[in-house]
Amino acid sequence: MLAQYLRASQSVLDIGCGDGALGALLQSVIPELRICGVETQPRPECKISCRPYDGSKLPFPDASFDVCLMVDVLHHTPDVRVLLREARRASKSHILIKDHLDESRIDHLILKCMDWVGNRPHGVKLPYNYQSRNAWMQHFVEAGLAKLAWTEDLPLYPWPVSWVAGRRLHFITLLGKAG
Repeated sequence: MLAQYLRASQSVLDIGCGDGALGALLQSVIPELRICGVETQPRPECKISCRPYDGSKLPFPDASFDVCLMVDVLHHTPDVRVLLREARRASKSHILIKDHLDESRIDHLILKCMDWVGNRPHGVKLPYNYQSRNAWMQHFVEAGLAKLAWTEDLPLYPWPVSWVAGRRLHFITLLGKAG
């Protein structure tokens, strides 16, 4: 689903790359893609080149990458705006995000459970900082980013899991630098 927003020969920074599995998968789909990652807790088994970072300041000069990619990362930060601005700074043109939508108490509870199950074993910080659609749009504007594409139609789970864990709790957006 993410590959459709990327082109061959682009340089991609995978922010919060985890074990690098997603970056490696994207490279297998688009072999000419140049991808590296950053992680607050780099894993020795990472499948892509990965550098440590502090979770807010990216260790690269301005416009170092064509695309900054963040998959299920921003809700792990205390202030999503900080990392959005850093991604904008480090990117030449685009930011590609997959994250969550929190529109109700039920959404929040389901997302917390999913996050705990998926991340607790890896020692990932869990601030449960989920955002509503309106909050995301405001954060993008404040970071100087413009929405180029947005989808919530993500078939991530089989039925019946999708009935609970899907239900438009996830989105992918491609952002460009505004102005």
